[in-house]
Amino acid sequence: MTNDQAAASIAATAPLRAARQIVPHVGAAADEIERIGKLPPELAAALHEARLFRLLLPAALGGEEVEPMIFLHVLEEIAKADASTAWCLAQTGVCAMFSVLLAPDVGHEIFADSEAVLAMGYGADARAVPVDGGYRVTGNWSFASGGHHAAWLGAPSFEHDADGTPRRDGEGKPMARTVLFPAPVAPLQPVWNVLGLKGTGSDAYSVSDLFVPARYSFNPADLATLAGRRPLYLYPPNSLWGGGFAAIALGIARSMLDALIDLATQKTPRGTTGLMAGMPAVQGVIARSEAKLQSARMFLFDTFEKSWRCALAGEVNLAQRIAIRLAASHAILEAKSVVDGCYGAAGATAVFALQPFERRFRDIHTVTQHLHGRASHFELVGQFMLGLTPNTAFL
Repeated sequence: MTNDQAAASIAATAPLRAARQIVPHVGAAADEIERIGKLPPELAAALHEARLFRLLLPAALGGEEVEPMIFLHVLEEIAKADASTAWCLAQTGVCAMFSVLLAPDVGHEIFADSEAVLAMGYGADARAVPVDGGYRVTGNWSFASGGHHAAWLGAPSFEHDADGTPRRDGEGKPMARTVLFPAPVAPLQPVWNVLGLKGTGSDAYSVSDLFVPARYSFNPADLATLAGRRPLYLYPPNSLWGGGFAAIALGIARSMLDALIDLATQKTPRGTTGLMAGMPAVQGVIARSEAKLQSARMFLFDTFEKSWRCALAGEVNLAQRIAIRLAASHAILEAKSVVDGCYGAAGATAVFALQPFERRFRDIHTVTQHLHGRASHFELVGQFMLGLTPNTAFL
């Protein structure tokens, strides 16, 4: 299949058609999303009806189980209208992948409701103490994007003995344990007062000495060794989080560039006699931005196309994961460069909240502050290229 044929095939998929149909609804809700700090109920319901929260959920549990390129395409489309909405879909979508580590009946229980969402935060000091039948969990978790729409919450923790001693595996590494519980058990605490991505509702939650049956838990490291997986679940979560957030960054940048082009055909800057479109400096920004955006996008999607062919053959190896990390990091930083250039070229117009620039400027600068937006990831890739051992925790 040629690249053009592959693109045409993806464009014809139901999830991408659904995403394009819902984009106007997302755009219309963008101001309210910013104001209330989460997705409005009507928009969340529409996203559920379009099954966009279930893109990476196994088909056996009622999910779409799409190939990664479709996941990226959907996020890019949604992000053109509102990055927070796309971020919620990306974060919770990848969380759903962990369902392959659960017993089938537990997975069905969690995702039986067509509007069920699983969200997870990050907890540096969270502890899971093994007890008869399960674990007693204590900890605080933050950055739970999409948590306001979740029926279940995940609590990534590390196993400790009752006396507080960390438990370690045969290689001396801390033993990870993620437990799941219904969202009402740990009400979200409003801490997400931030620059951008305001509508993700990435708030915090906590529990103290909560008993969770072992069936509602898993060791995320088992995903790497689970035999007999379908191709999608050969990808480590970080590869799809990184790729998904990169696609969101590209969507933000595309809408920013389109807004600048539109502005340039209408605005006559103060002190000049002609439209912005006639200014060589603006023309240069637009052309260079287009080149950056298209090249970064092609790199990202081509990398996933290649890795997907390998997944279909039964493996997503370290070299492919490194390539995904490089393409994703490059796309995020190139998108930021495009947004910054367009913001500067738009002049004073860009600072007004009613214009299409200011929110996207804030959003992209929040994306780049995220773990997956770190410029230091290039060093990790460089280590691999030089024959050194990279830190695979981010791969």
